[in-house]
Amino acid sequence: MSSDADPGAGTEDARPAEAPGDLDREAKADRIRELLATEGDAVAANTRGFNEGRYESTARLDGYEALKDEARAIKEDAIERLPALIDEVTETVEANGGTVYLADDAADANRYIREVAAECGAERAVKSKSMTSEEIEVNDALADDGVEVVETDLGEWVLQLADEEPSHIVAPAIHKSREAIAELFAERFDPDDPPETAEELTMFARERLGELIEDADLGMTGANFIAADSGTMLLVTSEGNARKTVTATDTHVAVAGVEKLVPTVEDFSPFVELIGRSGTGQDVTSYISTLTPPVDSPVPDFAADEGPLADGSESDREFHLVLIDNGRLAMRDDETLRETLYCIRCSACSNACGNFQSVGGHAFGGETYSGGIATGWEAGIEGLDTAAEFNDLCTGCSRCVPACPVGIDIPWINTAVRDRINRGEADPSQLDWAFEELVPDEEPGGLDLGTRLVGNYATLAKWGHKTAPLANRLANVGPLRAVAERVAGIDRRRDLPAFARESLVEWFEARGGPTVPADEAAREAVVYPDTATNYVDVARGKATVRALEALGVRVLVPDLPGSGRPPLSQGMVATAEAAAEDVYAGLAPHLDAGRDVVVIEPSDLATFRREYERFLPTDSHERLATASYDAMEYVFGLLENGADPAALRAPSEGTGPVASGRRIAYHPHCQARTVEVGEYATATFERLGYDVLVSDTECCGMAGSFGYKTDYYELSVDVGEPLVEQFGDTDRTVVAPGTSCTEQLDALLEASPLHPIEVIAPRE
Repeated sequence: MSSDADPGAGTEDARPAEAPGDLDREAKADRIRELLATEGDAVAANTRGFNEGRYESTARLDGYEALKDEARAIKEDAIERLPALIDEVTETVEANGGTVYLADDAADANRYIREVAAECGAERAVKSKSMTSEEIEVNDALADDGVEVVETDLGEWVLQLADEEPSHIVAPAIHKSREAIAELFAERFDPDDPPETAEELTMFARERLGELIEDADLGMTGANFIAADSGTMLLVTSEGNARKTVTATDTHVAVAGVEKLVPTVEDFSPFVELIGRSGTGQDVTSYISTLTPPVDSPVPDFAADEGPLADGSESDREFHLVLIDNGRLAMRDDETLRETLYCIRCSACSNACGNFQSVGGHAFGGETYSGGIATGWEAGIEGLDTAAEFNDLCTGCSRCVPACPVGIDIPWINTAVRDRINRGEADPSQLDWAFEELVPDEEPGGLDLGTRLVGNYATLAKWGHKTAPLANRLANVGPLRAVAERVAGIDRRRDLPAFARESLVEWFEARGGPTVPADEAAREAVVYPDTATNYVDVARGKATVRALEALGVRVLVPDLPGSGRPPLSQGMVATAEAAAEDVYAGLAPHLDAGRDVVVIEPSDLATFRREYERFLPTDSHERLATASYDAMEYVFGLLENGADPAALRAPSEGTGPVASGRRIAYHPHCQARTVEVGEYATATFERLGYDVLVSDTECCGMAGSFGYKTDYYELSVDVGEPLVEQFGDTDRTVVAPGTSCTEQLDALLEASPLHPIEVIAPRE
């Protein structure tokens, strides 16, 4: 890490004429294909390595969750008190002999820094890594005045030589392989003995950067954190270059966003424990420096051939703290963007993200910031237009949420910003009369057609079911698929789901309702008929009913609306909120009766437990969240409380293509992992005697509608490749709980995955 974060190394179809929106989609798809081919392997290897390191390092840390809570509380308090902290740090730094400048925006900050450089006659400035300085583009500003700026972080220096932008908040050159860096050095410096190994490349860079630092006139750093009460800065780096930057020059300029302020030095403690673990999987980052500038050490005399490098004489050092607003104070007052200011620039959200692991920040990023949190930063600093360029690369899989050391709800920020983008691009003068009649959502007229179609999937599925099998035959007719691809961006290479003639609710009513008498039931439960289960994959719904009834549960399957997950994924927040209210109204009588709510689709359970908190009154949300269970979580609970496991299907009876039926390959759903229910299937399988191999992939890459989109089809497939590597040659029965997961696995493995409940439920 650095002053802001830790550095690291880091068949085409003939298509008809396209409308402008189609051209945008094709250009985006082309860019993603290029990055997959040129940078994907390096980004994947590094981010997955960081992510694995985070799991290992945080597992060794006692009280990890408590530390995260402490860090979150410090940031919440600091942002709440931010104006007062700005005043306080100004007083303390100036009392120490330094200067503080509060810059309104990038231009204001650069004007001040240029003045400082001119006053000290700087010909060369050396910089340690700082995302905030990237944000204001200070290098270009100083270069315009003839000041040579040298990045001293290895990754940043490599990119400076290559004239490229960072691809990652922490490891800017993460997209560069060792071979590519060796080729770059050979091209730029033509050394007699070109370095090749990682050690040789590092030493080569160290020697040249050392020479450049010796002759520098101005040193620039960022700051990970600044204590307002003392002006003390915390710098976290992997290379020690920040220390050299500060001590080798007599003028130090620190550039930091105002959100880097915390009240006291004691507040640094949890962040020191968390930042390295979260970003690169290091228990402790190599260099952790606290300094209260201007430091009183003498400036080294590199030109002196004799005597100590620093002779202990008095040194007249200058220090300038440039605090950057650049939209941050407005973000503080924005209910949606405020949480972004809690970010400590660790990059855990990037490393945990399946899409980022494939394409990196050159696709999943804006002007400066990359990864999941980039939407909040870019929307607040650059505006919605910049955020719109990459925002929909966040699929809402939510794996970044437990990874974030300060618990930022990054998927919600992305969703809420997507809603603003939708409303900014929509044309209210368009009536969209067909949609107003057929899919009366809560969105404005003129909303993008593809967005509206996907967001109203519950309505489309209901109509598809009512018109099956005709709808199923038409859905995959070539000319119709070509139209759907051109108009709505639904890729023709994806098989569309086949709608059921008889829905789960209809089947349950036709069989006569509950079969377990109320006076004999161990419990009563409602099986929530989510859209996919009710109208497409009815078999898993039937299996859930059979399994619960076998364990003595009186089951009901009421006719209820969709959860609102599809519109939520498209940023249609008002429509999702209306769905939440309708679902709660439908479930409230059952909650009143003391019934449990069993949810088959993990994304719907996650919606109940997480997103509904924003849509329902607190007591209503807590009531529903507490009473809602994942299907396998519920089965596990019944077994733990005395239900007879013999009532369920044992391995010897077979589960599909495997003769013994004992061996399972299980891919937990990403959101099930986030709400901590993914392990119940494994525990239940093992209790019943199954041999379970669990995937170590964060997300399958399908993510609801994401994998259907023409601009993201190749990316979706690439994200799923680790599953192919792990499960592709297995002779195990492949199992996954999520609709999207089963669709992706079916396509990639040419298998027909089962829902876990289908494995253990008694046969019909």
